[in-house]
Amino acid sequence: MELTRLLTIRLSRFWLLSLTLTLAVGLVVAAMAYSQLTYRFQQHNITAIEQAFNRHVHRQDMDDANLWLPDLLKATDTLQARVWNGQELVYEYHSAESPDLPRVIDIQLPQQPNLRVQLLMPQPLWRYLPNRYEVGVLLLGLLCFGVITRRGYLWYREQLVGLETIGERCHLILKGRFEQARGRYSKGHPRFINRAISLLLDELVEAKKDRARFDTFIRSNTFLDHETHIGNRLFFDSRLDALSSHSGMMSHGVLMLLEFEELDQLHSELGDHGLKEYLTLNVEHMRRLLQSQANSVFARRSYSQFAILVTQINLAEAEQLGSRLVKLCASLAPPGSSANQSLCHLGCAYFKLGDEQQQIVEEAEMALRAAQMQGSNNWFMYDKGAVDQEFARGSVRWRTFLEMALTDKRFVAFAQPVIDVDGIVQQREIFTRARETNGNLVRATLFLPMAIKCGLIAPIEQLIVEKVIQHLLVAGSGDEQYSVNLSFETLMNNDFFRWLKRIMLEHRDLMPRLTVEVDEAFASRELAALSPRLQSIKMMGARIAVDHVGQELVSTQYIVEVGFNIVKLHRSLVKQIHLRPENQLYIRSLLGSLPLADISVVAEGVELLEEWQTLKILGVGAAQGALFSEPVAVE
Repeated sequence: MELTRLLTIRLSRFWLLSLTLTLAVGLVVAAMAYSQLTYRFQQHNITAIEQAFNRHVHRQDMDDANLWLPDLLKATDTLQARVWNGQELVYEYHSAESPDLPRVIDIQLPQQPNLRVQLLMPQPLWRYLPNRYEVGVLLLGLLCFGVITRRGYLWYREQLVGLETIGERCHLILKGRFEQARGRYSKGHPRFINRAISLLLDELVEAKKDRARFDTFIRSNTFLDHETHIGNRLFFDSRLDALSSHSGMMSHGVLMLLEFEELDQLHSELGDHGLKEYLTLNVEHMRRLLQSQANSVFARRSYSQFAILVTQINLAEAEQLGSRLVKLCASLAPPGSSANQSLCHLGCAYFKLGDEQQQIVEEAEMALRAAQMQGSNNWFMYDKGAVDQEFARGSVRWRTFLEMALTDKRFVAFAQPVIDVDGIVQQREIFTRARETNGNLVRATLFLPMAIKCGLIAPIEQLIVEKVIQHLLVAGSGDEQYSVNLSFETLMNNDFFRWLKRIMLEHRDLMPRLTVEVDEAFASRELAALSPRLQSIKMMGARIAVDHVGQELVSTQYIVEVGFNIVKLHRSLVKQIHLRPENQLYIRSLLGSLPLADISVVAEGVELLEEWQTLKILGVGAAQGALFSEPVAVE
């Protein structure tokens, strides 16, 4: 916009300067022409005097020069005249005017070589200066020129204001701010260009909405069960794979398999529509029950079986959840059905860090069969013996541990590099671990849920942000960049956000090297609340990123609306992607819906070279994971 305004100002000045120069050149040419005209007029008088002398000399009546010469000299504005015959002064004439820098003209008569005439005449230009009337006409012409030029300048500037508006809209379009460009419509000239841009922007917005709906449709058909509108088996398998690695499960939790018995009998009693309503009702109530579990996955594995995967939950909470699910499904049984007493059974398998994925699924299926053998609506937890004490810590012990760790600053920052397609480190993502008094490190997946429950997540993440900024200060003017994950609870904490804005203002020069990451689950659901705070962070100079993209089936329109700089794909999409065409289709659709010129796409959890090669072919620009480096402690 500033460049466009500068160009229009320069163009206006150039136009005005051109007119001024044209007027100046015209006046100079007119003055030269006037000077030449007066010179020629005086030269004509000199020629008349010379011709008169020739006639009189030819008739030899120079003795009567006093009779005819004064009138001729006066008529030709001669100031002085002298006629010499050799060295003898024959005639001398003086006018009443005193000569002031006169023009001296010597006339040599060809018929009388000894006769020489000397004339003193005024300078022609000063002699014939314009009179008042002529000066008045000239000033009136200049005034008319000024008025016309002023009106022309105003009209010209009005036309250029329209061009400035067009330039501003084009600048916003190039920046990807299409909504702002739509709102800058102006009635300035040329109006048809503004109307054309507005029409194209309207069509672009509609096309983007259609594209988002189409992409959501593609992803939904890949991972969505059409009858219940929750994830299908592919969705569940990919999420389960994302939670495991070559060394087993990366967190603790519970896997539940819920089997609805006698669905065929219910179908014959209720019909297609009635059975669909029954399943939909159960799904909606189970969804509400699982909303309290932030890390839960709910999917339909088969026609009659549903799977629930909840991580970072202790054994007691898992047993309570299983009991509530069975009671819920039993209470929603259709009245009068003969299958009400044995309608649903639930099998649960509790797992911990390092357990094999296939073994967990088998244990859940064994627990389901045990529940089915009991006959009535019931649930069964697979008994694996004593659970690790780390997972059984109570809320009081966790609060004590976290408060002591905060007081002693025993939270350690680990950094994992993000590598682009050229092998260059773009930035490093910060992971947090808590150090126990015996020196052991506790992973964030263990203590973060308890920190949120205890209300200590904001001071923990504030401590990590301080450490990152301190590390950037020590690094000086290097090019290292870091990204920090902030939870929804932390960002919505007013005290923390005021502190964050203050620290960002104090270190404004470091903000281009800092990225703030938020989870897609909150960025999509809590967009209205999060967007103003993310925009404030962006205005401070830092970048914003959304991670775990693809973990849920949501539209990607929120990414463009918020203006995220970086999008991080969830590891469930990356796991074994070279063997999964449906995940490749999902990522192609996701990339197609994003303006890749403004947004960088990063894949999380890359462990195999084949995964990275496939991601590069799909168009993913960067990745992080065990293939490149494990998280390393930040000194």
